[in-house]
Amino acid sequence: MKIKNKRKLSPQNLAYFLFLRKISGVGVRSFFSKIIFILALSFAGFSAVGQELLVDSTKIVEMDEKKEEKVHSPQKATIYSAILPGLGQGYNKKYWKIPIIYAGFGTLGYFIHWNNSNYQTMKLAYSDFTDDNPDTNSHLDLEGASYYNLTKEPDITNFKTALSKQQDYYRRNRDLLVITTVVFYGLNIIDASVDAHFLDFDISEDLTMNWQPSMSYFNNQTVYGIHCSFTF
Repeated sequence: MKIKNKRKLSPQNLAYFLFLRKISGVGVRSFFSKIIFILALSFAGFSAVGQELLVDSTKIVEMDEKKEEKVHSPQKATIYSAILPGLGQGYNKKYWKIPIIYAGFGTLGYFIHWNNSNYQTMKLAYSDFTDDNPDTNSHLDLEGASYYNLTKEPDITNFKTALSKQQDYYRRNRDLLVITTVVFYGLNIIDASVDAHFLDFDISEDLTMNWQPSMSYFNNQTVYGIHCSFTF
């Protein structure tokens, strides 16, 4: 009697099979030997199945590890936005925010330049007006200089006061815009970090808010209010 086994056996199972075949007789003629032979084949089959399950389990563990490695990193998003504004938003795949960020920086940069340019103009005009050098007269190029008689008082004092106020006005605006730009840069980093945290945040479908009128007693007086409850 020949038994064809198409399953590939491991070296340990093959050695075990040959050992049982040897002790049961080469011809496998007795009924008892046949039972031993069949049990050996069954045991070898279960062992092979066990090995296949072990391999499958290993593959599952490796897949889980690869999945964990793909978790979104808020730290990376924060660092990217700190290095280059908008880069963290790109990492979070919020591409529509990048033009808004650069439009904001562009607008702030334009007004910083505009206020600083006017401040430098007023500063130079004030310096030329108050010095004793008749060749420095950039203050005469100002549009409002024509409304003053710069050879008589009180127009001389009023013009000097106006130049000083204009200097302070443009310098203050420039400094405030610089501070606003720094704050905007910080908001860009915070936005990227918060977005990255919420990408992996699982919000349950059962998240609800219920409210209803309520009535309570305080110091023997009836107090009416609203009772709110959150379910998550």
